[in-house]
Amino acid sequence: MAVNLHIPADHEIYPIAGIEIGVTEAGIRKADRRDLTVFRLSEGTSVAGVFTRNRFRAAPVTVCERHLASTTGIRALVINTGNANAGTGETGLQAAEQTCAALGALLGTKADQIMPFSTGVILEQLPVDRLIAGLPGAIANLSETNWVSAAHGIMTTDTLPKIYSQRVEIGGKTVTLTGISKGAGMIRPNMATMLGFLGTDAGIDQGLLTSLAKEVADVSFNRITVDGDTSTNDSFIIMATGKSGLTISNTTDPNYQILKAALAEAAADLAQKIVRDAEGATKFMTVQVEQAKDVDEALLVAYAVAQSPLVKTAFFASDPNLGRIVCAVGYAGIPDLDVSHVNLWLGDVHVVLDGGRNPSYQEADGQRIMKEAEIVMRIGLGRGTASDTVYTCDFSHEYVSINADYRS
Repeated sequence: MAVNLHIPADHEIYPIAGIEIGVTEAGIRKADRRDLTVFRLSEGTSVAGVFTRNRFRAAPVTVCERHLASTTGIRALVINTGNANAGTGETGLQAAEQTCAALGALLGTKADQIMPFSTGVILEQLPVDRLIAGLPGAIANLSETNWVSAAHGIMTTDTLPKIYSQRVEIGGKTVTLTGISKGAGMIRPNMATMLGFLGTDAGIDQGLLTSLAKEVADVSFNRITVDGDTSTNDSFIIMATGKSGLTISNTTDPNYQILKAALAEAAADLAQKIVRDAEGATKFMTVQVEQAKDVDEALLVAYAVAQSPLVKTAFFASDPNLGRIVCAVGYAGIPDLDVSHVNLWLGDVHVVLDGGRNPSYQEADGQRIMKEAEIVMRIGLGRGTASDTVYTCDFSHEYVSINADYRS
């Protein structure tokens, strides 16, 4: 059950000039299920991506990075669900390249101008013949208005489509940002199963977009965790068509920071929707760590708390066994942590005061906060001025059931 996940109405989803999307059923995942999506990009579109750091990376991730490095311009993306094409060796790489060659032939582009993406079961060979046979069907319904279909087409264990769309005024131009994401389990992006595709009609220099994609991912998709597992296939892509008339080529442009903030807001929304729709989630939890020596230290503590199964199950049960939180703070990996300076707030309730239970804390107050659907934990380390935030969810019985039954 998704936690307060907003799905824009159809009239709130704006197409991106220069991006067409086609979705079809290729029979890769299940019968009568859209599982193949194609993005066709107008000539001159800048594309940049950030990919998983899992060393067991999927074949399409390797091919995507090769093609980004070798081509003068990406013209299409192809995404399949139902099969991750990971742990598939040379055969998997060949399947990804065959997919690109087939789509390139249909669209009249080179194979290395195509980026392939896969999500689904690991250690199974991609049914490439079925995928290629489905490509004409996806191309036949290419349209700039197919974002909702695409959001459905890339889902696996997701219960709801994840879509963001917004228009902003930048430099006297109306700039559109629309994107989709998928993921519900195996989520701790570490650019990390998670995919994110964000389009804009702003024009962004290719080199600038490459660095911008990394910065945007770092403050969005790299600030969420469901279960601490980093997928073999994690990918986040930004596509900038330039059709709005706004073009940014360097960081000194007065419009750069405005566009960067808009992209970061879009990516953060798409990332947090993954947590809101996490497998079996009933609570959306924000872990804020402050008074750290540096951001790395703040994140170390935030992730220790956010990924603790004991913390997550306590929140599912609304059980104020909050010693589990300070336990996670203690093992996070700060060797010189002085626990007498640690404070903890749960919502507006001050639970831990200078390393011990706050004398004014009442368990009923903690339970009141834990029964809410959205909960903020704030942890003060008393060591400095740095801070950061991670978003996570609880662990329910349903999480175990979904993953136990995933292949059935």
